[in-house]
Amino acid sequence: MFLLALGKAADIAAPEPQVGHWRNERARGDYLSSYRAVLSGIDAPTHTRDIPTDFGTARATIWQGPEGSGNPVLLVPGRASGAPMWAENLPSWIGTRTIVALDPVGDAGLSTQSTPFAGPEDQGRWISQAVHALDLGPVHVVGHSFGGATATEFALADPGQVTSLALLEPVMVARPMPPSIYFWAAIASLPTPQAWRDRAFAEIGGTTVQEVQTRTPMSEMISSASRAYSPALPLPRTLSDEQWGNLRMPLRLDIGANSSIAGGEGSISRINALIPTATTVLWPEATHSLPMDERDRIGAELTLFWEKSERSEGAPPDKGVD
Repeated sequence: MFLLALGKAADIAAPEPQVGHWRNERARGDYLSSYRAVLSGIDAPTHTRDIPTDFGTARATIWQGPEGSGNPVLLVPGRASGAPMWAENLPSWIGTRTIVALDPVGDAGLSTQSTPFAGPEDQGRWISQAVHALDLGPVHVVGHSFGGATATEFALADPGQVTSLALLEPVMVARPMPPSIYFWAAIASLPTPQAWRDRAFAEIGGTTVQEVQTRTPMSEMISSASRAYSPALPLPRTLSDEQWGNLRMPLRLDIGANSSIAGGEGSISRINALIPTATTVLWPEATHSLPMDERDRIGAELTLFWEKSERSEGAPPDKGVD
């Protein structure tokens, strides 16, 4: 907690803009090289769009689906990753329906921020503007980690645009994050020795230092982003019972049983009590990196969830993992 406060004090002392920005061009170049390398391992997108919003320009990477293939899917990634975060999941979905992966405004990626966010509600507003500009119609929304919080803000801001909402280890929206995560997040974002940062990424991701130190384009991309990008994002909020009750679309909550930072079983219990029709799944072997840990099964389960949501919105779905 001391290091987090130190980082905040440095932000206050330095006359830096209150928008997300790159600290240096070399690391930005490293990030972009890794970004492209990760996406090169899957089918090329049909096209990309840079969409003006009130808060900056949002980059959307789009894989067009067949005609009549159901509502599009909107993917909202966790921190410091952008659209490539979904590289291990996309093969399950590309070609089945239109998939749109966003780079968040205010975070590392190919989006740019021009106006500060006043609060977490603004996260929902820029996504709403992007979805309307893309003329997608109602979409299935999937968010992971901080992206789960952002996806929830979109669902609150523009529920008519959301066919279903799937939250994979969403931080803070159901229960506050463990205090230790603030400490490790500070270690990861400050200019600390690489060994410290590797330990921090392992603690946050629920993995081992050895796995973190196995360099891949994805790990290099996230490492470059954490070194070179200063995000300007509001802290996600924990929703009230009333706010959860306002989410009337089909809802799915997936939690990793190991090293969850999304509230673990407590989050599942809360959502079950508030929204009995929600699908809630505790994955016994998964960590906070749930989309990657369970990429094959989560791909199939979400596909089924989207199909059910389109057939009978609001019908009580099955719970649990077989």
